[in-house]
Amino acid sequence: MRFLLAVIALLGSTNSVTAFAPINHHHHHHHPTQQINTALAAKGGKLSVRPIGIGSCAPSTVITNADMEAVHDTSDEWIRTRTGIEQRRVLVHEGTRKIIGTDGKETETPETLRTLGIEAAKNALEMAGKSPSDIDLVICATSSPDDLFGDAPSIASAIGIEAGKCVAFDLTAACSGFLFGIVTASQFLTNGASQNALVLGADALTRWVDWDDRNSCILFGDGAGAMVLTRSDENEGLTGSEDGFGILGYAMHSNGAGYKDLNCIYKGEPKKISTPGEGTVVEDGSYDSMGMNGRKVYSFATREVPTVLEEALEQAGISVDEVDHLLLHQANIRIMETVASRLGMPMEKVITNLNKYGNTSAASIPLALDEAVRSGRVKKGDVIACAGFGAGLSWGAAILKWG
Repeated sequence: MRFLLAVIALLGSTNSVTAFAPINHHHHHHHPTQQINTALAAKGGKLSVRPIGIGSCAPSTVITNADMEAVHDTSDEWIRTRTGIEQRRVLVHEGTRKIIGTDGKETETPETLRTLGIEAAKNALEMAGKSPSDIDLVICATSSPDDLFGDAPSIASAIGIEAGKCVAFDLTAACSGFLFGIVTASQFLTNGASQNALVLGADALTRWVDWDDRNSCILFGDGAGAMVLTRSDENEGLTGSEDGFGILGYAMHSNGAGYKDLNCIYKGEPKKISTPGEGTVVEDGSYDSMGMNGRKVYSFATREVPTVLEEALEQAGISVDEVDHLLLHQANIRIMETVASRLGMPMEKVITNLNKYGNTSAASIPLALDEAVRSGRVKKGDVIACAGFGAGLSWGAAILKWG
């Protein structure tokens, strides 16, 4: 809710925002209906921003499906056929990773979600040809930060952005986070408040998964991805067919009535403090492990994602045939197959690396895009239809033109 109010405040004149209660077609009386299921939506057309750099980083520890067979009564074939996942990367307790310093020497450094984000950000800046001093906005989309108060400012500092030279904040929208993050950053760029933005998607849901639940623990992995977006100025000397529009259209939705189907709820333990009289029982804070109704989330995704992609394509004024790549949040290969088929797109156009990383929540879209760009599969000028979906429940799509 906080996030959507922020987006509503940011949206310019080219966008529309609606808040509505689902229409009850069987209700013929004119009594005001209770607006319990209030859903929110925001959408818009072309934005003068260009995605020019992408980077990612995943933990060094790999857990394969075969490894999971030793933990649970499951099998590689069972997991692969139902999800498309073959292995996942996980952050481990007091984990470290080897890095090569500027002097060429190898050192061990702590491996945490924040350090993955730092590495991903550096890779994205390098590809974009931007220095840290060029960045004036950093958004870290995460639901599982190392620091409850937010990782974005410390990531910005660690990559060399000078104190006070940029605004950095976290954004929480679960598996839709990165998609919502790039749309939010684009509003700042389009309205002139910022020139260059760094948007991260980083999550460590293996910290919050129930490792005793064989149906959910097999799904998740950890990782971080980052994208550099730059404002397109009209007199930028664009060549040929370039028009400076890197986001062609977008649509985003939330419906909190579905929050019970996918969540990670606060859980406090009582702690008595000796105030005068009876004392006061406050709470020592923590969170429960993640809860998910897999069947409901699956049907939500296969129902809403094709629709929101069609909305974004309509905003962009282009047809499905003009899309070069389909890039969905990497939750389950079956969801990707269903969405592609409902849109009438061949699986050859679907970008996926779910088999190697599992569901990395907000990191999944940039993690997959980074691989596709660096391998040469995604080229400058390619049109990518992206969609994120997950807890909230929230879902959204954006049509990107790479480079």
